Formats: sequence, C-alpha cells, structure tokens
Amino acid sequence: MRIAIVTESFPPDVNGVAHSVVRTAEHLLDRGHEPVVIAPAPPGASRQNIDRLPYPVVRIPSVPLPRYQGFRLGVPTTTRLTGALLSAQPDVVHLASPFVLGARAATLASRHGLPMVAVYQTDVAAYARAYRVSWGEAAAWRRIREIHNSAQRTLAPSTRAAADLIANGVQRIWLWRRGVDAVRFDPAKRCAALRERLAPNGELLIGYVGRLAPEKRVELLAATSRLPGVRVVVAGDGPARRQLARELPGVTFLGVQQGEDLARLYASLDVFVHTGPHETFGQTIQEALASGVPVVAPASGGPVDLVDEGVTGSLVPPNDGDALAAAVAGLAGDADRRRAYGLAARVAVSRRSWSAVGDELVGHYHAVRAVAATTAGLPAAS
Repeated sequence: MRIAIVTESFPPDVNGVAHSVVRTAEHLLDRGHEPVVIAPAPPGASRQNIDRLPYPVVRIPSVPLPRYQGFRLGVPTTTRLTGALLSAQPDVVHLASPFVLGARAATLASRHGLPMVAVYQTDVAAYARAYRVSWGEAAAWRRIREIHNSAQRTLAPSTRAAADLIANGVQRIWLWRRGVDAVRFDPAKRCAALRERLAPNGELLIGYVGRLAPEKRVELLAATSRLPGVRVVVAGDGPARRQLARELPGVTFLGVQQGEDLARLYASLDVFVHTGPHETFGQTIQEALASGVPVVAPASGGPVDLVDEGVTGSLVPPNDGDALAAAVAGLAGDADRRRAYGLAARVAVSRRSWSAVGDELVGHYHAVRAVAATTAGLPAAS
C-alpha cells in the first residue's frame, strides 16, 4: 500500500507524535509498503540533513506556535498540500494528531474519496486551557470532532482518551496503543558511573523525562526534590525550562537526552515520576517500565492503562505534588518493593513491540480501505 502520513510534528521535533510517526514509517517500509510523510518545515537553521531518510518527506511551510516558539504549525496552503497529497497517490491517508495541517488534509482526502485513519494523540483541548488561548477548550473539541468524524476510523491510544472522544461526540473509535523498544530500553543498561555523577552521595535517583511545558506540571516535583536522601533529575527541554529551574533549585536539569544516553538514564533511575495530568498515552512511562523502573504517575489519562497500581508503580491524584512526594517516599524506603515493581514493569511491556503495534495499524488501513470501497460500490481491495 501507499500511505500518506500527514503529521503536525516530525523530527527534528522531539515529542510523542514525531516519534510515533518515525516508528510507523519505518515499520511500513519494513513490511514492503510505501510511506510518504507530509510535515511542517523546521526553522531554517535546522533544515540541513534532517530528511535523509529511506522514504520521502515533503515539508510544508510553517510558523512558530504562539506562546510555544519551539513548536511549528504547518501552514496548509492549498497548492502545496494538495500537490503533496495527491502526487503520493495514497491508498490510505494517515492523519497523525490532526488539528491544523491534518484538518486541511482531511478535507482534501474527503473531497477526493481517499480512505482515512485519524490518530488521536494530543489533548489539544486541555492545552488550550493550559495556555489560555483565545478560541478555548470548547472550540478545540468542535474542531477535533469535525476532523475525526471525517475519517473512517479514529485510533485512540488509551481507554481514557477513547472515553474523552466518545464524550465529545467522536465516532468510530478503536484502541491503538504505542509500541516500545525493549532492546534499547533495558534494565541491563543501568550505569554505576552515571549514578555516581548524578547522585554522588548515594542518594536515590528519581527522574522525569519529557517536554518542559506548562501542561506537563513539572513544578509538582518540588516536594519530591526536598525529600531526604533523594536526588531528582529532569531530562527534556521546552518553553518552561527557565521558570522550572527557578522553581526547582534542587533539581538537576540534563537537557534533551536521546539514544543510548537516554536508555542509560532510564535504567539508572530508582523511580520514574511523571507529572502531566493530560497525557493521552505516556510513552516515557512505557520506556521507563521497559527499563525495569517503577513509576509514579497521575491517575488520569494514559497512565491509568500503563501503570498497574501496586504491581509496577503507584497512581496518585492529578496535580497533587504532595501525593507524588509521598508515593516516592514510600518507594524510597522499601528497596524490596522497588525491585519487585521493576521486575514486573519489564514483564508488563515485553510484548508491546513496535512491530506488533505496526502490524495492528496495517490491519486498520486494510479495514478503512474496505469500508471506503464498499461505500463507493467497488470491490474491496485485497
């Protein structure tokens, strides 16, 4: 099949949408399909050598997102996007977290009778509330509903995300979770030298990995950072980094970590803490679990599916820094429980490979092609 993946984010962006699109395109290529990615162009200084990939990437002009200069919005000019989409001659259009570029692509695909899968991955309505944008949360849901209901299927990453979509009038919803690279993220990569550098007095190492943005609520780590015998480290970057550095003076900020450096960091932690209450999935949680690390996270959104309370970690009330600290303190004082949670965490994600979820996605592609063919009165494609 020829698959046009229209995404709101793609490398050099570092986030869950961009990562998921990369892994999807790689899997499609491995299975003999023909992916083409249509994505916003990065700033001029970042354009060199970014798209030397084994599949085509078409870049659409972009502008910085207001109040979040590190993220770019694709400007869906009719000629550029129409040419890119139609010249790909796709059998299926895959809309990755559609909202701006994806919305225009959905309109074009509907107009030309192209089957669509829309992947819900970003809680835009919650972000609208967090950033206090003028059009607001209700308007965000109206747009999400319009885009996703134009597709033959919407794929939700978690049961909580699916429930939110249903509550807001989105139809034809299937669960499609994310894979994890259990070879890269492995407890065997625990590094004594890294632990000594980050916790030189033998403290327990508590870590957060992710974007540093207001909706992630990383400031909730303040109480945890004050626990005796604990050292908190934060990996990632974003518009809130400077403010967080002021609010969390006892926390070590490591910047963006990737590849083997990130794998060593995860495996070297004693507890992974996630703070964001608006996660539709929580890929960093899954990577920590694969690394054999117990997780403390909010009992909201994607983490509810990922963290097995009392088995692989703890779920706490959202937006409650004291509850996070209490859960970490409980694990800090119980090495046997940390060890048991870590072992169970690794087992829990052992079958969640990108290959398995990629094949599941291809099944959704075949299904929407069959639906589109039936609607058009044509024989279903094989």
